Amino acid sequence: MHRCAMIGLAAILLLAAPRAGSAAEPYNINMILALSGPGTFIGNTQLQAAQALEGSINKTGGIAGRPVKFVAKDDQSNPQIAVQLARELIAQHVPVILGPTVTASCNAVTPLVQRDGPVTYCLTAGAHPAPGGFVFSTLTSTPDLIAVAVRYFREKGLKRVAYIVPTDASGQDAEQGIEAAAAAPENKSLTLVDREHFGAADISVSAQLARIKAAKPDVLVAWVTGTAAGTVLRAAHDAGMNVPTLISSANMTPSVVKQYGELFPKECYAAGMLYYAGNDVTSQATRAAISKLNYAANVIGAQPDQVFISAWDPSALIVDALKKVGPDAGPAKLRDYLIGLRGWIGVNGPYDFKEIPQRGVGQRAVVVVRWNREKSQFDPVSKLGGVPSAHG
Repeated sequence: MHRCAMIGLAAILLLAAPRAGSAAEPYNINMILALSGPGTFIGNTQLQAAQALEGSINKTGGIAGRPVKFVAKDDQSNPQIAVQLARELIAQHVPVILGPTVTASCNAVTPLVQRDGPVTYCLTAGAHPAPGGFVFSTLTSTPDLIAVAVRYFREKGLKRVAYIVPTDASGQDAEQGIEAAAAAPENKSLTLVDREHFGAADISVSAQLARIKAAKPDVLVAWVTGTAAGTVLRAAHDAGMNVPTLISSANMTPSVVKQYGELFPKECYAAGMLYYAGNDVTSQATRAAISKLNYAANVIGAQPDQVFISAWDPSALIVDALKKVGPDAGPAKLRDYLIGLRGWIGVNGPYDFKEIPQRGVGQRAVVVVRWNREKSQFDPVSKLGGVPSAHG
């Protein structure tokens, strides 16, 4: 071969070869989150959890040597925008979507992906995906969270229950959960003394709280989040309500506490995940998962909470699944792996998607917590499953 030709060929091969030390192409995992609008306090915390996990994963090699990158798209807490974003990702043939954040957006996206994918892991406890499909949901379901809390109150001798919920999708889901818990045979001693509703955008619920107070409940379930939670808590405070109150688990986050903590009733309860169970967490594998979360959160200066957890386990689970099935796997292979998964350990304990389809964890992963004003934290007051503990 002519010397000039050989030099030219060598130059081409040199340019084509990967450079030593060059970074591998990131593996993007797309998220649809409520980064603005009413759900912003949830969505931004979920993004923070994904970012903390991203750093942790990439220190150990990412997925098949490729660094993981969580790419978040803002649906503005709007189901119509969530659908638009989901359609764009479907057209790109992505294997998985993490999100949406809020129940209404998840419900709107579900028909698009339920049959053919991509795998869509909704980051709301209010979603109820059909078994065997491409949609999954984080945490223990809202009805199961409520059932555990109601069990706790019943065991404490609180039998007269009133509730107030918004008329949106999350409120409807909560109401169904409250009614189902009250109708359960174990709760036959309970009575629902008042049922109140309001529009999520209403600026006053004084009339509803006046009726609740007149009903003389032993406990109030105020399953409301964000700004609407502030509206309800302020009305309860102004009405002089002084009964144990269960708030939505989505309010167990610093941003809500900072805004509305002073309005929390003296006995303010929530249904927390196993992460909050303290010494009741006996599994070394689960303790290790919790330690990993705490370390990753500390690295970025974050404070783990129920909302943070709602994105952490699903994100970690999807990454581990992609490591198992391969980064080039399609939605069907990823879905099939997940629905058959048993024994994966996260901060919510062991997941079993055969026993609890599309979710993996149920009532055994839930503990009732009470707001400790002096320490500015939620402390466990029940055993896992809701039976009151010695200090509860």
